[in-house]
Amino acid sequence: MSPNDKQERPTERVGQVVEQVGHAVEHAGHAVGQTVEGIGAYIRSQRELADVSMRQLARTAGVSNPYLSQIERGLRKPSAEILQQIARGLRISAEALYVKAGILDERPASVVTDAVLADPTLTERQKQVLLDIYSTFRRENDHPVVPGTPDKE
Repeated sequence: MSPNDKQERPTERVGQVVEQVGHAVEHAGHAVGQTVEGIGAYIRSQRELADVSMRQLARTAGVSNPYLSQIERGLRKPSAEILQQIARGLRISAEALYVKAGILDERPASVVTDAVLADPTLTERQKQVLLDIYSTFRRENDHPVVPGTPDKE
């Protein structure tokens, strides 16, 4: 084994590590891109289901028409505040948009959580507080919320 072989091995190892890091960064970027595209497509589908034009939604959400268009096409990642405004304009739960955008983890569904989330008279903050309190009481009573089951007490 020559002295040059010893020098080449650490260099090769560094090259391999740099390549692995590059792949990890590329993968993370791809995942973020899918989330951004996913939230945009979801917003577009909800807007179309509600039969609301892009211009109407932009106006009610307080954003510009071009900015909303960029969000829907997956070119921009909206902040939580903008998502809340869009949700209000679409009359859907901001939580649903937060989950789609990867800001929140999806909560297990139950009759109570579904009813709270569907109530149009509650603000998003009130819904969040109610669901947090409900989950706390369920945990304290050792009755965790189980998805798809009716709430029996």
